Amino acid sequence: MFASGSRFNDKIVLITGATSGMGLATAHRMLAEGADVVITGREKTRLDAAVEELNGGDRVLGISGDAANLADLDALATAIQDRFGRLDVVFANAGVGAFQPYLDVTEAEFYRVVDINFKAAFFTIQKALPLLADHGAIVINASFALHRGGPGAALYSATKAAVHNLARTLAAELAPRRIRVNSVSPGYTATPAFYAEASAQVQAAAVAAVAAGRIGTSDDIAAAVAFLASDEASYINGQDMSVDGGLVTATPAPIV
Repeated sequence: MFASGSRFNDKIVLITGATSGMGLATAHRMLAEGADVVITGREKTRLDAAVEELNGGDRVLGISGDAANLADLDALATAIQDRFGRLDVVFANAGVGAFQPYLDVTEAEFYRVVDINFKAAFFTIQKALPLLADHGAIVINASFALHRGGPGAALYSATKAAVHNLARTLAAELAPRRIRVNSVSPGYTATPAFYAEASAQVQAAAVAAVAAGRIGTSDDIAAAVAFLASDEASYINGQDMSVDGGLVTATPAPIV
């Protein structure tokens, strides 16, 4: 858990894919630190439940829509403009896990994963930029998978490498407006999606691979996103922050 604060007083924060997991945890964090929060999700029932859980009254706006659908993104931008008039922070979080052998990837699956993981982030930011205040901040959810190769993750890893490169490129392109752009790369994280997709054996192997001795929590990721979006990170730009308990860089067992 975390203590509430005031780093985001009078700030307007957009979080896509915020009906559960890392997105919802980040919404809780931003709300506790003073922000007004706009959250999105494709399923209205789950979105309404997330808004109710956040319990932020007029400080929370839930907008249903597909982050990879440009018409939905236009409607989202209009709703934000009408309600708040601007944005200060964007967390492009919407994404999906997709793991299969390289030879099994179909064209339909390719376009599905690219749409959700890359196209959604690309156009969410494009549509949000006219609303984003100068000196604002953008954070994109990437993955530890962009830092190393792994079997069965060719498509997923490529999309996550793409969004990090987008962050670096936009950091340069948006420099005249002093808008910072970074990505965050979670390791294994205890989200509903992780538990739904990973067997008990996979979950145990994930813990064993992490030097910290545990998998991450959604609150761990939310804390990193809040830091990158805050003035405390004012000199961090075009970077990727790994939040993985040492998964990529530290080996917990001796190599013999």
